[in-house]
Amino acid sequence: MQNISGSGSQSPISISARLSLYARLVRIDKPIGTLLLLWPTLWALFAAAGGWPPPWILVIFVLGTFLMRSAGCAMNDYFDRDFDRHVKRTEQRVLTSGQIKPREALVVAAVLALLAFLLVLPLNRLTIGLAFVAAFLAGSYPLMKRFFAIPQAYLGIAFGFGIPMAYATLQNAVPPVAWLMLTANVCWAIAYDTEYAMVDRDDDLRLGLKTSAITFGRYDVVLVALFYALTIALLALCGWLLGWGWPYALGLAGAGAIALRHVGWIRSRDRAACFRAFLHNTWFGFSVFAGIFFQTVLPVR
Repeated sequence: MQNISGSGSQSPISISARLSLYARLVRIDKPIGTLLLLWPTLWALFAAAGGWPPPWILVIFVLGTFLMRSAGCAMNDYFDRDFDRHVKRTEQRVLTSGQIKPREALVVAAVLALLAFLLVLPLNRLTIGLAFVAAFLAGSYPLMKRFFAIPQAYLGIAFGFGIPMAYATLQNAVPPVAWLMLTANVCWAIAYDTEYAMVDRDDDLRLGLKTSAITFGRYDVVLVALFYALTIALLALCGWLLGWGWPYALGLAGAGAIALRHVGWIRSRDRAACFRAFLHNTWFGFSVFAGIFFQTVLPVR
């Protein structure tokens, strides 16, 4: 990744090229992770506000979601750099392939996490306290696949921690419905990240890693369907507790139809089909959000 001068000496990589490598490190070119983190945060913001949240709070949470997901990608590649070189899908990642150094990934992650923390400083003390928990979850998740049989559950907590933070910001409290919504997000993460893990199951088995796709074994498709069903059921309970009506129910129905489509795609356990289902989960999150939006912002009686 260096330019060769006519005299045979090597010139340093340009700043723009270095920034391009950092952008690939944090997956700017692959926004699905940011979207899967953003949707539950938006669910909670609009639910806690009972409509549009204050614009400055919405901006803080959207930017914070992007920064924390990016920091998490850098940390994930740092911890997984010795595994990724043995997996065809990840062997060309910029850290694994040696285009950047491990310490650079750590610096990128630290800078992004610091920027995310600065964003929450104008918020209340409860939110700031929860931000420390969120940072710990994001930083420690990459290690879970070494120890836990279903690391996807931990991912669901990390990806959904914007839910209690949103309620803390807007209500200065985290009511039971927020924790119920977080539990729903854990179930959703187990469903969609199992689809993702089914893509790499053979490689993960060979490397001795733990994933839900390995733990579920031949029951993987059935359990993905079950966790989708649990997600819908828990979100429906949230709506009942909040007194929501048919606009929200319609959003959940759309999400349920999308989940059924995913289960149909992954039945063959074809890698491409499983990855397609994983990517398509942004529409599941969007459908739930659409129901919340029309219920709270444009209520139809």
